[in-house]
Amino acid sequence: MNVPSAFWLVPVASVVALSMAWYFFRSMMGTDEGTPRMREIAGHVRRGAMAYLKQQYKVVTIVFIVLAAVFAFMAYVLHWQNPWVPFAFLTGGFFSGLAGFFGMKTATFASARTANAARQSMDAGLKIAFRSGAVMGLTVVGLGLLDIAIWFLILNAFYQGDQMALVTITTTMLTFGMGASTQALFARVGGGIYTKAADVGADIVGKVEADIPEDDPRNPATIADNVGDNVGDVAGMGADLYESYCGSILSTAALGAVAFAMVPDMQLRAVIAPMLIAAIGVFLSIFGIYLVRTKEGATMRDLLHSLSLGTNVSAALIAVATFAILYLLQIDNWLGLSFSVITGLAAGVIIGQATEYYTSHSYKPTQKISEAGLTGSATVIIKGIGTGMISTCIPVVTIGVAIMLSYLCANGFNTDLTAEALSRGLYGIGIAAVGMLSTLGITLATDAYGPIADNAGGNAEMSELGEEVRHRTDALDALGNTTAATGKGFAIGSAALTALALLASYIEEVKIAMERAGMTLTNLKGDVINAAQATIPDFMNYFQVNLMNPKVLVGAFIGAMAAFLFCGLTMEAVGRAAQKMVEEVRRQFREIKGILEGKATPDYGSCVEISTRAAQHEMIFPSLLAIAIPIVVGCILGVAGVLGLLVGGLACGFTLAVFMANAGGAWDNAKKMVEEGNFGGKGSFAHKATIVGDTVGDPFKDTSGPSLNILIKLMSMVSIVMAGLTIAFA
Repeated sequence: MNVPSAFWLVPVASVVALSMAWYFFRSMMGTDEGTPRMREIAGHVRRGAMAYLKQQYKVVTIVFIVLAAVFAFMAYVLHWQNPWVPFAFLTGGFFSGLAGFFGMKTATFASARTANAARQSMDAGLKIAFRSGAVMGLTVVGLGLLDIAIWFLILNAFYQGDQMALVTITTTMLTFGMGASTQALFARVGGGIYTKAADVGADIVGKVEADIPEDDPRNPATIADNVGDNVGDVAGMGADLYESYCGSILSTAALGAVAFAMVPDMQLRAVIAPMLIAAIGVFLSIFGIYLVRTKEGATMRDLLHSLSLGTNVSAALIAVATFAILYLLQIDNWLGLSFSVITGLAAGVIIGQATEYYTSHSYKPTQKISEAGLTGSATVIIKGIGTGMISTCIPVVTIGVAIMLSYLCANGFNTDLTAEALSRGLYGIGIAAVGMLSTLGITLATDAYGPIADNAGGNAEMSELGEEVRHRTDALDALGNTTAATGKGFAIGSAALTALALLASYIEEVKIAMERAGMTLTNLKGDVINAAQATIPDFMNYFQVNLMNPKVLVGAFIGAMAAFLFCGLTMEAVGRAAQKMVEEVRRQFREIKGILEGKATPDYGSCVEISTRAAQHEMIFPSLLAIAIPIVVGCILGVAGVLGLLVGGLACGFTLAVFMANAGGAWDNAKKMVEEGNFGGKGSFAHKATIVGDTVGDPFKDTSGPSLNILIKLMSMVSIVMAGLTIAFA
């Protein structure tokens, strides 16, 4: 089929995004890194971060080679898969890792420059930190669209003349999402273990036992802590959202190919529509980035308003642009589909605002946690857990409403579960996920900004800059805590919609696997038909996918259990690594005389090595378990069991992820509020109580919670790629 001229906007947008990322990077590198001491500290962090990433990529490369070999065997020997799958899998992982690498490289160069700019003004520091974060955002969307465009053009040329070309092309492209998901999970889990082992060790021994400030150069774990901010919240988050971004576009394209299969010309337009919406989102994200600025003496609300202005203007403009895109493509019910996109955008904004309310110390929930510090650590923990649990209500209801509205808008409010209504409605849910992620260029910039500002504060503390500079970097850091929490809520929300779209894509992949195996099924009328001709109701009836089928129920229970098992494994991994860090910091305080007096230099390298070694060792089992569970369930319980697994994992994983991310963010900002002089200020009883809360919350918000959104998508991706195996054994 001929590629429509509008499609070429996709590779153009990717080039523009990558060019602007390069421009922001060069602009940041052109600024002064500060005093010799500031450069020295930044160098330690940079070397530690790159050493960790190099080691992680060695481990991940081995895993990818093994998995690619398995996929090649399945494709070329057993003929269970499309022959393009191994290559698509590798490119997905490569681009995901590349996005994380570029983001972390930028962040490690930007932190000292942000601290140095804060010596001039708050606005100067904010601009460098935020535009450096924008390098990550624009790199993710640029590489994502580039990968999608290349694969679409290659597969389109290869499958010319095939009647089922677009269905085959889009489901094949989905498999590079598994590569991205696998890389993202390793990055998230490994980075999360690294950063929280260092953070917990630094907090317990430094701030609680030795009573020295955060990021004090006398603390042996402080460099490892700063390195961890980058490997967890920059490289990990970049790989995570790269996978969500590509997954939402590709799953929606696959659903469009099915929903409009009876209208070939419109089918192609439905496939490229999510790509075009994402491409326009790139240009509007760049516009929004330039709107972010602030004034000297800005309060937390002022700073939040500065970032909200950029993200909200971009979201409003993409909503308007969507109407134009879908109208010009002349897709059936373009008006309803446009409202599906707006539903996704609105859901993203609501989840972000709800997260801000429950995690920012500008609002009562976090203020109450700070106040609970007056009565001790236990009440801080209890209050934080309660706040996190309550905070799940708004996101869950919001996602539920978004699913229903986007479904109904897309199928013309047809409540009958006909084949066409189901297909069009599911396409609407997918395109809502694309809408939520369409302005990822600026949304991710607000998240990547957080660890840059955090490291800037650490650099200012260790370099002993003036009180005024530290006050500015503290304000930027506190803002970063809130934006990081908001970013995690946004990532989790987008994962829920994306995973639901992937659930529908799994059905299509199973049908293709059945067709490849020469299998037939009986439709609702009792006729024997080819699998490719089956509608969704035919499929569900044939495999008995209903709540009375014990295979579905058992799969749902296993999916819910998988979320808790995964969190338990990663929490324990952080605990074990943190114990080693605590012991090492205590040893140095005990054996290296003069550290606490500032007369001796701690051994920073040993702490970096502990975190690196622990992360590499501990990340393997939870990550491989996430890949193994869908395969085992598919082989034992079949298609019905896999669908139950994905539904149970999605419902439980989403709610648990919101709880953990928001509880952790609230504990963190409760501590920040006390450090600003409230309830006794730094060094007070309340301060030490909130430090304990923050320490408990660290693996909640930075390891287990954020990893769950990758888990629910990875299980879907593995199920899609392994559909041929499920059909063969079940």
